[in-house]
Amino acid sequence: MITSQLNQIKTTISELFEDSKYDMLKMMKGAAKSVFRAMQPLDFKDAYLSISKEQGESLIKLITDNKLKNSVEFGTSFGISTLFLAQGVIETGGHIITTELIDSKAKKAIENFERAGVSDLIEVRVGDAMETLKSHDEPIDLLLLDGWKDLYLPLFQMLESNFHSNTFIYVDNAEMSEVKTFLNVIRQNSKYQLQSQFGGKVVLITLKTRYK
Repeated sequence: MITSQLNQIKTTISELFEDSKYDMLKMMKGAAKSVFRAMQPLDFKDAYLSISKEQGESLIKLITDNKLKNSVEFGTSFGISTLFLAQGVIETGGHIITTELIDSKAKKAIENFERAGVSDLIEVRVGDAMETLKSHDEPIDLLLLDGWKDLYLPLFQMLESNFHSNTFIYVDNAEMSEVKTFLNVIRQNSKYQLQSQFGGKVVLITLKTRYK
């Protein structure tokens, strides 16, 4: 049963990666809108802005190796990263909460989850993550930060009470200036350890207590 489910997810992911091959053009069009104003999430409503296949495989391994169950994702987009998370939690008996600001993206992601046969594993929350996750009060095993960069810090601080000794915070786009600012703040806190991955594109944050 698990094998057939995993194959269904992998097929869906492959189709989505194929559909995302023109993402760079869509991103350039979105960025062009910000010439005379600050960039906005809606500028990229048609772009996947996805993690890479290699990142996805590393997330699956992170989940399965550490038996992570409760995942929270900031930035669903069209659901590629969420589907990688689903491959992991299928094997650990886990669940995913994912949040997306743009309604049209969330609807498409839900369709993709249904196509992949994993809707029962994923709760999609639509809206500002600071609102959709503000009442979250359950342990977080994995927090994936891959949404609007200015929200990384306030979202991290809002959810911090749900972290435990085996929590992993996976930070994408770590090379971007806003994310570097966020990471510098976290680095000042002696209870966290930061590990760079994928040539600096990703930073994995863990609590130092897990190493004692």
